[in-house]
Amino acid sequence: MKRLVFLTSLLMLIIGDTACTKQKKHIEKEIVFNDNMTSDQKLKLAANLIPTKQQYEWQKLELTAFIHFGINTFTGREWGDGSESPELFNPTDFNAEQWVVALKEGGFKMVILTAKHHDGFCLWPTNTTEHSVANSLWRDGGGDVVRELKNAADKHGMKFGVYLSPWDRNAPSYGDSPAYNQLFVDQLTELLSNYGEVHEVWFDGANAEGPNGKKQIYDWDAFYHVIDSLQPNAVKAIMGDDVRWVGNEQGLGRKTEWSVTPLRADIHKNAAEENERLGISATAKDLGSRKLIDKAKAIYWYPSEVDVSIRPGWFYHPEQDTQVKTLEHLVDIYYQSVGMNSVLLLNIPPDKRGLIHEVDAQRIKEFGQYIDKTFADNKLNESFSYWKAKNGDYREFDIKEGEIINTILLQEDILKGQRVEVLKVEGLIDGSWKKLAEGTTIGYKRLLRFDDVAPEKIRVTIIETRFSANISNIGAFYAEPFDDEGSLIALNHIEEDWAKVIETIPLTVDIKGEEIEIKGFTYTPDKDAEMAFKYRFLLSSDGKEWYKPSERSEFGNIKNNPVPQFVHFDEIQKARYFKLEVLEGTEGGIPTINPKQIGILTH
Repeated sequence: MKRLVFLTSLLMLIIGDTACTKQKKHIEKEIVFNDNMTSDQKLKLAANLIPTKQQYEWQKLELTAFIHFGINTFTGREWGDGSESPELFNPTDFNAEQWVVALKEGGFKMVILTAKHHDGFCLWPTNTTEHSVANSLWRDGGGDVVRELKNAADKHGMKFGVYLSPWDRNAPSYGDSPAYNQLFVDQLTELLSNYGEVHEVWFDGANAEGPNGKKQIYDWDAFYHVIDSLQPNAVKAIMGDDVRWVGNEQGLGRKTEWSVTPLRADIHKNAAEENERLGISATAKDLGSRKLIDKAKAIYWYPSEVDVSIRPGWFYHPEQDTQVKTLEHLVDIYYQSVGMNSVLLLNIPPDKRGLIHEVDAQRIKEFGQYIDKTFADNKLNESFSYWKAKNGDYREFDIKEGEIINTILLQEDILKGQRVEVLKVEGLIDGSWKKLAEGTTIGYKRLLRFDDVAPEKIRVTIIETRFSANISNIGAFYAEPFDDEGSLIALNHIEEDWAKVIETIPLTVDIKGEEIEIKGFTYTPDKDAEMAFKYRFLLSSDGKEWYKPSERSEFGNIKNNPVPQFVHFDEIQKARYFKLEVLEGTEGGIPTINPKQIGILTH
């Protein structure tokens, strides 16, 4: 990393745009402020912070795909506990090329595979554990999901990345920090040594206690040394310092999204203390304002990645075949991610066959076609030329005669920094200028939507910018409306006319006063309150003798993905009573469940 820690460089930046300083005024990735710097000096440096080559190439991808596939695909869980038999993994029609072709049709430029999730099951034949495809029935133990997907990606010109979960619920050494860290280094080394070029390495921060009752302490420095040594061109995402998590799993970016920010991943020394001092986190609304930069000791080029699943869950569940996001929803996510200076990471989980389900494949194909069609026809009646804009500067553009528009595209040349703070777009309609849209940051790309209009001209005004803004592209487009409303599964919530609540803690219910056939239950979390995480669900025929119909005991990734939870039993059960006891909430408490949050899935 390049650090600005000496006075000479600082003076060269502040003096001005002289011939001798132009080549040195842009700094990659990180700037550490001198203690005596003024607000204006800090802002000048912030305006000249730029991405590394790897970060820039990553940003240009715009659309990347997540593949959650593994033991959970066959157990119906979101978070496995590591006790699953490897023999359960047996896709009948596995075809990685089908995945890649489907993703290419959707416009995706990179695929990231969950090579290992929290259950510890490895999708490649590793030397580090028996919990892998080598002990599955698939390909008689000779299969390698990582290799087949990498080969398919290379064949079709798609970039490739891996997600290796630091949390491993199968590894006996987890919690014995030195021993497990070495195991993780060995796994990472295998993945980054044996499959050619890897473009993104993705980690989350999931952490827990091991079988020994000790909390695992990750050796992030060792992990990143492996990446830098074996795959120096790969970006390190989420827990690294190349790409940050936007702060939710709903596909929602910020309306003001700065790639220049004081925020730093907590894995770095003193980062957590500094983030707390500044009052910022991945979920903070303000990550790059002038006020925040003035308070900061350092700033980073740290762009956001927006992750979301095309289904309610991250792994495939057949009951969610009718819950695949509509085309309209996916397009809205595109506008709120790529259109808000982020890269979209959309999860598309293959099914038990080892194929991307027909519904998902069709939906992402429609998505790709819609995006291509929308942005293929620029309604400006002239080609755009580079614009170096100061505060208050504006440009007018003629619109092709009779054309309707509802979207404006703007881009900054981020190789010269991110600078625009406030802008507006107006349209000349019936001889007068009318405001169409306004926005804050631009960055790599900004999309502004408004109602259909047919202006003679548009006018873009840069109201406020950090020194001269470098506008590299402007376009006007028409996005067609939707008539697909999509569909939702109606939850069979508890109602007084068919169920009687016997107790509220733990929630105990008499179902219809008679035995019925039950195939599972649902839980709809309250997003405004602490949600249930770990639980115990029991059934009974007489209200005295109780039994567990399923080994499921937690609602997986519910904190970051608060969607309705569907728990399906392996076999249909007959029961009159059920009991749901919350053992732990998402914040460590014991939240009370409202009966109306629970539904029974009947046969």
